[in-house]
Amino acid sequence: MPSRPRRRPNGRSLALLLAIGPLAATAAQAENATLEEISVVGEGGGAGAGAAFAAPRAAADRTVAAPTPLDRPVGEVVTSVGREGVIENRAAATVADILRNSPGVTVRQGNGPRDVVVSIRGNNARATGVSRNMVVLEDGFPVTQADGSSRFDLVDPRAYSRIDVFRGPQSAYFGNFATGGALNFVTRRGREIDGVEIGSDAGSSGYLNNYAAFGGVSGPIEYSLFTSDTRGSGFIEHNSFNTQTINFLGTYTPEPEDRFTLKIINNEVFTLLPARSSLNQFAINPFQRGCLSAATAAPGCTTFNLLLNGRNGATVPVTATEGAFLRGDRRTIVGGRWEHDFDAFTTWRTQLVFDDRNINQPFYTTSSRGDFPGLNFLTDVTRHGDLFGLPATGYIALAYNTLDSHQLTYNRLPYLGPRLGALTADLDATQSNLGGRARVELQLSDQWTAVAGISAENTTITGRNITYGYPTGGGITSTLANIDRSFLNVAPELSLLYRPDEAWQFRGRVAAGYATPSASNLVVTSAGVPGNNTGLQTQENLGFDLGTDWTPLPGVRFSLTGFYEFFRNELVTQSPGAGLLSYTFNAPASEHRGIEFGADWAFAPGWRATAAYTFDDQIYTNYTEQLSAGGLTRRFDRAGNHIPGVPANQLLARIGYDQPTGPLAGLGGYVETVFQDGFALDNANLLRAPGYAIVNLNLHYTTALTGYAKRLNMFFEVRNIFDKTYIASAQNLADTISGATGLQNGANVLANTTGSVFAGAPRNFIGGMKLSF
Repeated sequence: MPSRPRRRPNGRSLALLLAIGPLAATAAQAENATLEEISVVGEGGGAGAGAAFAAPRAAADRTVAAPTPLDRPVGEVVTSVGREGVIENRAAATVADILRNSPGVTVRQGNGPRDVVVSIRGNNARATGVSRNMVVLEDGFPVTQADGSSRFDLVDPRAYSRIDVFRGPQSAYFGNFATGGALNFVTRRGREIDGVEIGSDAGSSGYLNNYAAFGGVSGPIEYSLFTSDTRGSGFIEHNSFNTQTINFLGTYTPEPEDRFTLKIINNEVFTLLPARSSLNQFAINPFQRGCLSAATAAPGCTTFNLLLNGRNGATVPVTATEGAFLRGDRRTIVGGRWEHDFDAFTTWRTQLVFDDRNINQPFYTTSSRGDFPGLNFLTDVTRHGDLFGLPATGYIALAYNTLDSHQLTYNRLPYLGPRLGALTADLDATQSNLGGRARVELQLSDQWTAVAGISAENTTITGRNITYGYPTGGGITSTLANIDRSFLNVAPELSLLYRPDEAWQFRGRVAAGYATPSASNLVVTSAGVPGNNTGLQTQENLGFDLGTDWTPLPGVRFSLTGFYEFFRNELVTQSPGAGLLSYTFNAPASEHRGIEFGADWAFAPGWRATAAYTFDDQIYTNYTEQLSAGGLTRRFDRAGNHIPGVPANQLLARIGYDQPTGPLAGLGGYVETVFQDGFALDNANLLRAPGYAIVNLNLHYTTALTGYAKRLNMFFEVRNIFDKTYIASAQNLADTISGATGLQNGANVLANTTGSVFAGAPRNFIGGMKLSF
């Protein structure tokens, strides 16, 4: 087997040199927990446009970080989803159970129990594993690596106090990859936990989650620790899993002017992976029952052809069980931050994060093994003061992150466990982003606030990818593809807020975003095999938002936002067929336009209604697709076609009641429906995944206790009450042509193409309890 070349030294030490500068880094990644919780549909300006310009607190009161633009997102389109009704009184098994409460968010099942693919405004809706086109933070520490990849295996929803969803282009605020927006996960602080909480959730398909939270304050130290062990047998054949998570946040404040924060996350995931079906197989056998062996497989079972010798020649069909498809991954993040107040108006923050993603993924026809260590450095200064005699908040920021990609790809061998065949690709690359950002929030009057920002960032990707071939006549061939790409991107932002009174807020915004390709995008060809794809360009978008927020009474919030975004060189990923690698291409021009509506209405004592609706219409405006088969090549104009993977309409609607007083105080329940429209599966729009609507029922009880225990929480849920069979995830499919006629193959061919569909969960039951001490 070919030996792996020795790596050359890289420029990672630049991160340490940057640490000497006392200026600037991304306020988008700064400390984040001084806001009062806004439940489910808080929009627009966080605590309100004027709140960002409140006088700083006295030094004696500043025991936590001063607010930053991340905490008080003036001019941004933001939803903040809190614990009430979403985490506290239900088993939020994945981040999908939380984020579907926000308008503009689409969630899909990924390759694992908690591997949810998240998209904002349809960006990334076409992916089936790694989430891209957004920046993800946790307590202000980045959990998106330098290649733009985010995974949610490490996220156990029980750990969080709230999640803030930033919608629309955000590169002026968050830098590279924020074309869709950003997510900021906020863990529960020690003073919020104030003791120990122990809980357990159990349900259908062997689901069991045992978890504990510890937190408190001791002098200058505040700490919180969350840990969980989650297991299940899965509702699809060959889908058992277990995953363990540790999440720690600690703050040390020796003096009011100085704060030190330590963040640690570690997640281990092991999951068997079922096969992705074709649309026709899904209709016959959605949960892949009776698929232990290809020789005795039931109708509708999905099989993959693996090379008998792992190198070339004859293949044999295997099921997911015979192929022993699985993922065994680890993610470790360690971050530190120092915050210093120069005075009551100026705060300097500096942080450094080490992030290592280690993968072992022998599933389908290839196996990937790799290690992806990265560093993320930032430093910023936030200043509250006056500009032209008007109250203003400004920041200047400098950020640098880098990722080393070391990935080996092998053929798979059939039977007897997850055996590896011959090495087919060896990727060794470094991706780095270096940029600066600046932002100013200016209060023009009591009613008007203006925001302006800009980001400039240089991205470099260097390395090489070697692909190996094994001719049937013997020997080994190798092809070297060198990677040396550089991208320079600039993104401005302008927004204007008008607040005539306490009930109404109107906002307009124009902003740009950019997302560069990653090294892995550059080394898979349109044939779905390792090779040269280094011609990809930066994805860019320019978005316009216009919206209003209305809060006429306590407990009543309505928000409406219209958006129109113009994309250039949109990065689209799709599958060329069963067992092949997904590849990425640039669509020259496209448009995304839609409406987002959120509502939270406490319409009577104990009663509350919640809604989150999104209309998202996405079309190609300039894209000609080239398809080849045999010796024929044909070109097809896709302008006017809908971009695959994006549902036009989706809705979450919930109505519930909690008894506020009397002997039954704390007893409550709600019913909710989750609706998602159908969507195209291919660029020609020949085939559509059907939409669905499922209904869930929740009952819960919370009561204070006397003695050693302080509080008891219990709940029981029936999910998918009417046992709807639906698609939870569908990978886009590449259109094909006939090798004989050159005509485009029809929907019947696509409907029989495997490697696309995962079914959603059938009717299932889950219950749990939590004790607080």
